[in-house]
Amino acid sequence: MKRNETLTFNRRLSSVSSRTVHLFWLTVLCVGVASVWRIEAQPTSPFTNDVSMTQPALQAVSESIWEHGVGEGFRPTVHTLSVEAGVGLGMAAFGSREAHDLALGSLSYGHMLGPVHGESHWYRGNFEWRVELFGGMQYHPDVGTDGWLIGLTPHLRYNFATGTRWIPFIDGGAGVTATGISHPDLGGTFEFNLQAGVGVHWFVRDNLALTGEVKYMHLSCAGIDKPNLGVNDVIGMIGLTWFF
Repeated sequence: MKRNETLTFNRRLSSVSSRTVHLFWLTVLCVGVASVWRIEAQPTSPFTNDVSMTQPALQAVSESIWEHGVGEGFRPTVHTLSVEAGVGLGMAAFGSREAHDLALGSLSYGHMLGPVHGESHWYRGNFEWRVELFGGMQYHPDVGTDGWLIGLTPHLRYNFATGTRWIPFIDGGAGVTATGISHPDLGGTFEFNLQAGVGVHWFVRDNLALTGEVKYMHLSCAGIDKPNLGVNDVIGMIGLTWFF
């Protein structure tokens, strides 16, 4: 009798356990389905490790150098780096006794000074602060190691916004120079330099321009040494300018 009761109890316990297990897995299945449905119903987050999603985001972060489009003025955060080479044709003028012809190279760095100025005017554009390191040799009237020169000059440039890939500019600067050029026009190694010129950038790419300029340069020492007649040149330079 007790054995039959025990068997009956075990059967009931097994049946209850089986139902409990089935109910547990049914609950898990329902919770899983509900979770999947909620995930699919939520909007897709822009933050993902998928390369196909991150690539457009990276492209959107990079900014153009232009304020409102090509030629419409530069952003105030734009930097420039220029490499140029050219020749200077000397003038026996303004007190100089000889014409000193020069072969020159230069490296310059610049930064825009604020946003576009003169909106809705013909002179619309950007001011740019620049510093130029230049050097070279005299090739006329004498060719030799004594004809060297090297200088450092801060500049202020104004770039006109034309709405095209041609961006003209005006430029002026004053700095210091060391040179081996001497008598009859200069009397010492240390000289000041004054520069003023005009030029143009032609953008072959959105951030790369072919740059040409013509400028006047004067060297003298303000009377520190004698003689101080000065060196005067009209200089033509051509090179590349990178905007970033």
